[in-house]
Amino acid sequence: MEENLSNQPITSENKIFGKTFFWMFLGLLGSAIIAWYTYSSGLFIDIVLGDYFNLLLILELVVVLVFSLLFRKMPPTLVGILYFVYAMINGVTLSVIFAVFDLSSIIYLFIVSAVIYGVLGLIGYKTDKDLTSWKPYLSVFLIAGIILSIINIFIQNSTFELFLDWAILILFFGITIYDINKIKLLQQDPNIVSEKIHIYCAMQLYLDFINIFLRILSIFGKRRN
Repeated sequence: MEENLSNQPITSENKIFGKTFFWMFLGLLGSAIIAWYTYSSGLFIDIVLGDYFNLLLILELVVVLVFSLLFRKMPPTLVGILYFVYAMINGVTLSVIFAVFDLSSIIYLFIVSAVIYGVLGLIGYKTDKDLTSWKPYLSVFLIAGIILSIINIFIQNSTFELFLDWAILILFFGITIYDINKIKLLQQDPNIVSEKIHIYCAMQLYLDFINIFLRILSIFGKRRN
């Protein structure tokens, strides 16, 4: 009886991790399918030339903010819908990478990103230390990175852009470790409905992976002529 009780938290935690990574996979798969269709159909050209690209980026930001701020109050079904809406919109905006980079380079660096992400996830999962103290530092550096990225849109400095790519890539290494570790704490939070905690976690890990992949692609990707 004691043995069964001692194994229960581990089983519950593994179940949440399993659901989280399954939803993350579905989100990435959906984004990939939408991205390829948007590119191969030529729809991305209409989006870029019609000035809809910036509108989609703003819409992405709105969905993320609604998801983050109202997650605890929304029913699980709505949380799931918002997650996939974001993944689909992100798929449309990601379609431009097929126009900028060689397909072989995209596939290769996606695999490299997945391996790196797996290692980071393992580190976050295996560590017994509570990494909550990382949050203020990660948040400050992330806000600084966003502000500097916006500034570089106007100054268009390639050297500064490379520096930002490396800095934000390393930052998301830390964020990934932190988010994986945070799942252990979230699954113990009585204020979060268990039917949707894995969707929230999947959204966080999805964003982490996408940012790591895009930075690696920006630094090492082979661009089309």
